[in-house]
Amino acid sequence: MCKTGIPAHDKLPVYSWADIRKHATKLDRWIVIDGYVYDVTCWSKKHPGGERLIANQAGQDSTDAWIAFHNDKKAVSKYLAPLRIGRVREDENKESELIKDFRELRRTVEDMGLFKASVPFFTFIMFHIIALELIGWLFVYYFGTSWLALLIASLFLLSAQAQAGWAQHDYGHLSVFNSSKINHCIHIFLLNFFKGASSSWWNYRHYLHHAKPNTIYKDPDIRLDKLFLLGKTLPVEWGKKKKGFMPYQQQHKYWFLIMPPLLLPLYFNYEVPYFLWSRKLYGEMFWMATFFLRYIVMFYPFLGVSGALLLYLWVRFLESHWFVWTTQMSHIPMDVSYDQDDDWVTAQLKATCNVDQSLFNDWFSGHLNFQIEHHLFPTMPRNNLHKTSALVKSLCAKHGLNYQSKSLFRAMSDVVSCLKESGKMWFEAYHM
Repeated sequence: MCKTGIPAHDKLPVYSWADIRKHATKLDRWIVIDGYVYDVTCWSKKHPGGERLIANQAGQDSTDAWIAFHNDKKAVSKYLAPLRIGRVREDENKESELIKDFRELRRTVEDMGLFKASVPFFTFIMFHIIALELIGWLFVYYFGTSWLALLIASLFLLSAQAQAGWAQHDYGHLSVFNSSKINHCIHIFLLNFFKGASSSWWNYRHYLHHAKPNTIYKDPDIRLDKLFLLGKTLPVEWGKKKKGFMPYQQQHKYWFLIMPPLLLPLYFNYEVPYFLWSRKLYGEMFWMATFFLRYIVMFYPFLGVSGALLLYLWVRFLESHWFVWTTQMSHIPMDVSYDQDDDWVTAQLKATCNVDQSLFNDWFSGHLNFQIEHHLFPTMPRNNLHKTSALVKSLCAKHGLNYQSKSLFRAMSDVVSCLKESGKMWFEAYHM
């Protein structure tokens, strides 16, 4: 049953955590925010971030996740208040010292103005993306379609697409403008029109990833078990059960042939249209189609329709390498396990690591080399992430948390090393 109404604090039923954890099924979902218990069973189906995002939080304290994802908390609270059904027992509603310190840290960075975006910075980002694509087109226009001209042009087109990928990430996290609508509109422009993907599809996947990073069966970014086994838990489980269709002990080798080159041009070109069609998001399908129309119009005079589409696939093939290595180097080498119901800070630190700062690393990764800070504060504008680094390091040092920052080369090589280790664990368990 879906309950509504806003009872007074002293009239609210009191629940223990043992009671709350029982309500974590498809037909019965409770979450806790700031000491209050909410029945989100029905609301989860209406949640803008998707039902599964709420389902993954059921039976748990979602306070810091709720704070992290919602900029306009006053407006969101209007929807939340009628769902309040109780409160957590006083003796069980105590913040750990880590969470107390983290929430104080968040207040500090808010007071420092680090959640306010830099207009000049994001203006430059947008213009440099458009300039890169224009230069790529001009190379073909002025120098023809020789292999050298197309190669140079494709490098500029590649850079434009990669940088647009990092830029859409900013707008998808609502970290640029105060208005969610403006962020959403630019997100659709960049992702659907400029890149040929989908805003709704990205939001669905990416917020699930942020809420439960590297969590087996809850983070879609690590649902690779048909081809790759990650971490130390699943390989052993699958090995003991004689599961798996791939020679996982060789996954660190065939990774180079499958994941970096094929994720964007092959798998995403299937998953995105299927996602939109299955959810009848025809408006987004239209904007996605305009990308391909735009690419054909741009390059048809030089390459024809088939040539323009082949150029698109070539650029997407190159971009796939850039995207996969950059996004996975901060996650695959980290802890991959089942949901341990960790607090917000612990969960993010276990699943993420940084790559050392430099002008190139910042540009190459869209400032996602500060993956730790981004995961702790997902709505913070990326140009401010480095300003929180020292504060986050101090927090981690005080509470014994492992704050990892690596060179770009080591971060990428660790992906291969971890794949090799996980594959070996599967093989040994399988043949035990």
